Formats: sequence, C-alpha cells, structure tokens
Amino acid sequence: MRIAVIGAGAMGSIYGGRLSQNNEVYLIDTSKAIIDAVNQNGLILEENGQDNKYSPKALTSTEGLAPVDLIILFVKALYSRSALESNKHLISSNTYLMTLQNGSGHEDILSEYAPIERIIIGTTEDNGAVLSPGHVRHGGKGNTNVGMLVKDSEEFLPKLKNAFDSCGFNVRIHENIQQLIWNKLFVNVAFSAVTGILKCEMGFIVKSEYGLNLSRKLLHEAVKVAHALGLEADEEKLFAEIKSISENSPNGVTSICADLRAGRKTEVDTISGSVVRAAKKCNVEVPYHEFIVNLVHAMEDYSLVNKNHS
Repeated sequence: MRIAVIGAGAMGSIYGGRLSQNNEVYLIDTSKAIIDAVNQNGLILEENGQDNKYSPKALTSTEGLAPVDLIILFVKALYSRSALESNKHLISSNTYLMTLQNGSGHEDILSEYAPIERIIIGTTEDNGAVLSPGHVRHGGKGNTNVGMLVKDSEEFLPKLKNAFDSCGFNVRIHENIQQLIWNKLFVNVAFSAVTGILKCEMGFIVKSEYGLNLSRKLLHEAVKVAHALGLEADEEKLFAEIKSISENSPNGVTSICADLRAGRKTEVDTISGSVVRAAKKCNVEVPYHEFIVNLVHAMEDYSLVNKNHS
C-alpha cells in the first residue's frame, strides 16, 4: 500500500516507521531537521528498551509525487486544512483520508478533500515521545480503533487492518466509531481547557471545589449533546472516572495546558470546540463550552500580543 503520513512528531513517526516495513511510506513534515535526520540515519524508534531503525521516505515537499492509497494525518488539528491543501495532489478519487488525531469533528475538514465514503476516523492507544529529531520512544502499545461514517462499500477497512497488523499494530474495526471517539472526548472536555486556563496539572481539579464544578458543568453539556446525537453516555459513571483520573494522575499535563504555558496555539477547537459545533447541529445549548472556547482563544491572542511586544 502507498501511504503518506503527514506529521513526523511522536505518533506520526511511530506509524510511519512501523508501516514502512511492508508498505511504501512517505513521512512528510515541514521540519527540515527531522526530515534530514530520518534520511541520513533512518527513523529510530526506541521499543522495549532497544533502538530499531526504519526507513520511510522522508520529505518536506511532495511536489511531483503521484497520488497515494492512504493519507494519515498526524499534524495538530489546527494545521489539518493547511497540511491537506499543501498535499492535495496526493489525493485521487481512489485515496482514503484517515485521522487518529485527538478530539472529534475532524471529518468536517477531511470532507473538503475527499467524499465521506473515503474518510476513516479513529483513535490510537499507542503513545510516544520525541527524544530528538528522527528519534522517538514508542511507549505504551494498544489498539488502533478505526471506523467510517458510512458503509464501507469497498471493504477497505479489512485491507487496512491487514496492512497495519502485519507491521505490529492491532487494528480494531468499529461499526459505531463515533461512540468510541466521544467516550475519549468526555474526559478531554472535562480536563483540557480547564487545566489549560488554570495552567495546572490534572491532579488539581479534584482538589478544587470550583475546578471540579466547572469540569462537571462541561461534562454535563457534552453528555447532553452526545444523547442528542444518539450516543450512549452515563454522566455519573463518567464523572466518577474523571475524579479518579485526577486523583491517579496528579502530575498529568493536558495538551492545551502545555500549549498555553508555552504561548502556542491550542487544539481547543477539536476538543471543547467540537462539542460546540455538534451542539449547533443538534440545537442544544452549551454556554459553558462556548465561554471556555472563547477564553482559550483570548489567552492565545494575549500570548501572541506579548510575543510581538517583547
């Protein structure tokens, strides 16, 4: 299978590297340092305590490259549209677009570049960390959960599963992939923006009556939207899970918190913002989510202004 992996961070490198064992893989990133390192030394994944070398074709530009069978997006969600626009010549009428990015609603952007029957959405339970350009630690391994929003009429998902599983992944195909994505989203909306605004670790939430109350309000709104979408959600069980995660991950840092601390743009639009967009489609009011999305974006703007004045 000809596969383009866009984004050579930790997860893009893990998938791009391992998939290159049995597929023609192009690993694409705007960072020349990463691409040069991969081309000169191979892509090094630290797995089970040892370094393994993989050889995807690493590129900063795909100009002149023919369309591929599958594109996997591993850029930050706020760069999805620009990444696809820069590489749209890789998309033909036979190309599938796949996202394993955090949050939900990614299909809204992907559908601008491919019909809905060629869009694959999902989640990954693998994790990793960048050690240096072209060198990534592959941490915990788990399932790669995938599904489609319409019937897989061409039966592409079993082919994808075979290609991925032969390279050491464990793909699980789901009939209702949105349920799985929202199960993960409930936790994200309860923690990410709140810890980002407070610039605190996840453990603080359960220690603060006010922080916990805000997380509960956000969870309540997300559950209302999920029910309107026809998804299952037990608010009491989810709230108990959120408290447990806060207690058991006292030093955990969410991506939005890390980005706001560093003065970077965040992925709030595909986490809390995805609840706002879904709520509008269902005619459900989510004032807490609307407020918190605006507040995160205001904090991003404030950081940008301070950078320009420094």
